[in-house]
Amino acid sequence: MKRGAAGTVRGIAAAVLAALFVATAGTALHRQAASMAGVEVPWGVVAALVLLASVQLWLAAWSRSILPTAVSGVVSYAAVGVLSSAGPAKQLVLGDAVGNVWVFGIAAVTLVMLVVASRLRAGQPAAAAVAVEPLLPR
Repeated sequence: MKRGAAGTVRGIAAAVLAALFVATAGTALHRQAASMAGVEVPWGVVAALVLLASVQLWLAAWSRSILPTAVSGVVSYAAVGVLSSAGPAKQLVLGDAVGNVWVFGIAAVTLVMLVVASRLRAGQPAAAAVAVEPLLPR
């Protein structure tokens, strides 16, 4: 096997394992909430999505490719879909607001991380698309 093909296979294998970890850890974490002044604040869903973003960014930096980032997003989404499609008494992801943010947030975070990873791969800063040209003193 050529060196490039072996690296791609290694990156995809790492992405699948990382995605399964993120799907299970994020599903366990997404329902966590803290009570502040009598209001439930769902911090777990934010932490789960940050975990997903950090793993995807790590995969892109480690493999120097955006393919593992895309694979991890698809596998995470599919694994959470399996966890949420069990019977009514066995569902781990409910169809409420927090569950929907977790499920659909996976797709949104994956798209954002694909843009960031592609910018990093091209050698541009991730914020180059929204940065304004600096004002030079006259």
